[in-house]
Formats: sequence, C-alpha cells, structure tokens
Amino acid sequence: MSDLHINYQDNDDIVDGLRAGSPYDWLIVCGDVAENVDAVVRALTKLRERFSCVIWAPGNHELWTKSDDSVQLRGVRRYEHLVQLCRSIGVHTPEDPFPVWAGPGGPVRVAPLFLLYDYTFHAPGTSTKDASLAYAYRTGVVCTDELLLHPDPYSTRDDWCRARVAETERRLAAESSDIPFVLVNHWPLVREPTRVLRYPEFAQWCGTELTADWHTRFHVAVVVYGHLHIRRSTVYDGVRFEEVSLGYPREWRRWGLPAEIARPILEDGS
Repeated sequence: MSDLHINYQDNDDIVDGLRAGSPYDWLIVCGDVAENVDAVVRALTKLRERFSCVIWAPGNHELWTKSDDSVQLRGVRRYEHLVQLCRSIGVHTPEDPFPVWAGPGGPVRVAPLFLLYDYTFHAPGTSTKDASLAYAYRTGVVCTDELLLHPDPYSTRDDWCRARVAETERRLAAESSDIPFVLVNHWPLVREPTRVLRYPEFAQWCGTELTADWHTRFHVAVVVYGHLHIRRSTVYDGVRFEEVSLGYPREWRRWGLPAEIARPILEDGS
C-alpha cells in the first residue's frame, strides 16, 4: 500500500480495518502515511502488530514540516528521526538491511528506497528545471513540497535527490545477487507512469531520469510505488510495476475501493 493519508478520517478507518490474510504476510508501505510524525508512528505501530513484517519507504508528506506538528525537524534530520522511530517499533526502513521474503513467489530481496525527485520529468515544452517550474506556476499546478518539504542541509531538493540516488545505486550494485529485488519507492522509477497525469506539469515532482534503467540494470522482479494516486499494474521492459495508492477519499469514492485494499505483490503462482 501507499498514500494512506490517514489525516482523512475515512482513510484512517480503512487502515484501522486492515488485517493480514495469514500470520506470515508482510506489508509494504511506500509512503504518505500521514503528515504528522505522531500519526505516522501510530499507524505503522498498528500495522506492525498485525503483519509478520512491515517495510516502509517515506513519501513526500512524511517529510513535510508543518507548523502544527510536534516535531519541527526539517530535511535530513526529519528523515533520520522517522527512521529511528520506525526501528523502535520494528519496521524496516531504507537504512536497514534488505529483508528476504522466502514465501510464495520468493525468494526476493525487498529493498525500500528513498530517492526523491530532481525536476527532470520536465513540464510540456520545457527542457530545464527553471522553465518547468515557471510553467507550473503559470498554470497554478504546484506541489505543496515547494512550501513544506525542506532539503536541509542540502541547498535544494534536487541536490538531496542526487545524493540519495548515488548512495542507493552503490548499495544496490553491491548487494545484487541471484536473489531478485522487489524495489519499493514512493515515486515511480521511470517516467512512463506519469504520462497519464491529468496535469502533466505535476510530473516534475514525481521522480528522476537517473533511475530510468534501474529495473533492467539490476535483477528486479517487481517495482512497487505510489504517489500518483493512479492504482494500476503496468509492465516496462518485461518488469512488472505496481502502483498501490489508496489516495484521497474524493478519489477512491469516485472509482470505488478495490476488493483488496492491500495489493498482493507476490503470492502462489507469482
């Protein structure tokens, strides 16, 4: 699952009713649990009590620093604080060893990632970050990250993104083996899923061109992501990509909730 957004009561109720199908089930949560640190920990604690293993990768909303949050940390320090809190409740993070799922469809190495975006998914008719941002501001489609997601101590979010990509790339290369990866990231690793966005200028907050070949460079079984609130399965270069967002109530009410709130990634016959 991703994009739980439990600050909405209806979404909180859905998460409250979520249960594992068996005592052995793992749960992947790839970001946007909530915008308040206490709420993130509360939700992940509840899910950890119900699933054999919970794996979390942050989204942009967890990284917002809002004035009403009891935790006013920004940027890297906020992320590191969330990592420590997740570890304290037994939830796997991008900073921990990648756990190996040995059940149905396995073995696979589940790799939660934290990569951000670098504005290289340019808005239509633009080829630079400045031009792409200017286009978005003209149309009024601007991600709230511009106000609330601070990159401290990096000077920009794209600088932070490039640092995260370089560090993660080294780690994946060093840990590659005969066991394939399930790559888990809040933002899509390739641009293709953003082509269906209603507002294409929003794509610049949705990933980076630096990861465009990761699903083929590394031994990858499945890529799991969220952020777009467009729940679907696609295949790129023979690799399955799963967008697993719950999304905002106004969105899922329009289309109806899926029969399985948590989407199966690997199971018998996978």
